[in-house]
Amino acid sequence: MISTKPKKGHLLIAEPSTIGDISFNRSVVLLADHNAEGSVGFILNKPLGFTIHDLIPEIDSDFKIYNGGPVEQDNLYFIHNIPDLIPGSIEISNGIYWGGDFESAKELMNQGLIKKSNIRFFLGYTGWDAHQLEDELEVNSWIISENKYRNKIIGKSSNSFWKERIMELGGEYLIWSNAPENPTLN
Repeated sequence: MISTKPKKGHLLIAEPSTIGDISFNRSVVLLADHNAEGSVGFILNKPLGFTIHDLIPEIDSDFKIYNGGPVEQDNLYFIHNIPDLIPGSIEISNGIYWGGDFESAKELMNQGLIKKSNIRFFLGYTGWDAHQLEDELEVNSWIISENKYRNKIIGKSSNSFWKERIMELGGEYLIWSNAPENPTLN
């Protein structure tokens, strides 16, 4: 379902018009916070070429790292759906939580008690200053959608997520679902 106002927990789907934008081309962003001071989100469908073990060798896990966005890409962030296991988590919405005690998460991963469907890691985040997101919405850079997946979005496959969301919108968006990522290579 398409929404008109951004809200914590909503998805931002990059309009096909963002083709050529290195950071946001074919992105689906989970809006983690939205208030009068600005907005924060994480790109859900841009996996990087390494795992949590590559970044933190003492973690015995092969969980992928995702490009969360162009801001603070030297910082690691995570969302999850297990607040009872990771103290200090902040609820985004629909059973999705942001952050919490990383040492607890690290220990649980090493014990094999966290699955890929429970947690997702990001380098960086996507951020907007006050009214910046609204300005981008006015020029049709994003489509706002409710998160129908709720807390199961964490385990959602990333490879075709943008295409799936665009196809669900139907109408004029259907043609874009099969367009090449870079039309100049067509």
